Amino acid sequence: MDSIPPDPTSERTAPAGPLGGIRVLDLSAYIAGPYGCALLADQGADVIKIEPPDGDNLRQYPSTLASESRAFLGVNRSKRGIVLDLKRPADHAVLLRLVREADVLVHNFRPSVPKRLGIDFERLQLINPRLIYCAVSGYGESGPMKDKAGYDQVLQTMTGMCALQGRRGGPPEIIYGSVVDYYAAALLAAGVSSALFERERSGLGQFVGVSLLRSALTMQSARMIWADGEGLDIGRDMRSGGVTGIHPTRDGHIYISANTARFWKSLCEKTGLDELADDPRYDSVRKRAQAVAEIVPRLHEALARRSAMEWEALFGDEVPCAAARRIEDMFEHPQVLAEGIVGPIEHPQVGRYRGVAQSIKFGRTPGPPAFAAPMLDQDTQAIRNELADRGAVALARRGTPQG
Repeated sequence: MDSIPPDPTSERTAPAGPLGGIRVLDLSAYIAGPYGCALLADQGADVIKIEPPDGDNLRQYPSTLASESRAFLGVNRSKRGIVLDLKRPADHAVLLRLVREADVLVHNFRPSVPKRLGIDFERLQLINPRLIYCAVSGYGESGPMKDKAGYDQVLQTMTGMCALQGRRGGPPEIIYGSVVDYYAAALLAAGVSSALFERERSGLGQFVGVSLLRSALTMQSARMIWADGEGLDIGRDMRSGGVTGIHPTRDGHIYISANTARFWKSLCEKTGLDELADDPRYDSVRKRAQAVAEIVPRLHEALARRSAMEWEALFGDEVPCAAARRIEDMFEHPQVLAEGIVGPIEHPQVGRYRGVAQSIKFGRTPGPPAFAAPMLDQDTQAIRNELADRGAVALARRGTPQG
């Protein structure tokens, strides 16, 4: 049977990315799944975001943007959007037609839900054996917690991240910024890409499981070491302490990293503390961490002579550092501009805004420019029309006599 040609309306005229020609169906909500799919879109995949009639819950999150959720725009760039109510047979049939031609499907339903919706891996594999089926969950597909809802900060708290973030002896502290979700998104993009690569060899799709539990523990791999014979309750904090950290200046704060002998010497010379550089009491990270009470007051006294920005310029390449900035400062930062990380995007309601435009740099296949996250129901009719047109083409071909 002849294959149906790609729909020309969905082809991008911009430079192809390494995932050009790959179609992704994104049924996920919130951050981890959607942003993983956005990373695939950054690499040229045609991503269709499939939402229920009420839309992704992230659309309803608090936002200082009047017409759309800032979070939704940030994690759903470069996707087309369609609304399907999978509990309605007609809409469920539309999804199955999309699955027949898709390369990847991503969802973040709890493990018991897909079968009830008729979109479990076993069923969809029969429809499309080449489908890469990626399920994002809180705790994985097995075990006593598999059907619990999982969220970023819940997993942070459960896996020890909050305990280690807090001060020693103090209460646990949340790490803001949805770090577990975003790391899970990176694992999703990597796992799906690897499965697509393997499919080139085997011709078969497969199940890919990404969980917030895996994400939270994988990103703590340097702490997740327990040697035979070693006590369990030992120090696992990776912070070197002492000199390395955020310090006050005359105006603002600066982060300084001076763990190597070279950087420690440079820091001492730049701050006028030359006599500390060759003092054998401070000639290792461990010794300096033990001598915090002796070193840090003198360092703070020296840093009080200049602002954080002045120290950053003075330290240059000789002392790894960064003046503490606001996220707003990144839009005009010369390094960010030089790397093309941020770019202009047009949205039908929000208008023109700047946001992340390039997450990975590819030399030969740079991929298309980023475009705005879809408004709810934005492309439903267009995608339905594409399916109808392709169905007509397939029907015509089946009726054409073979010569």
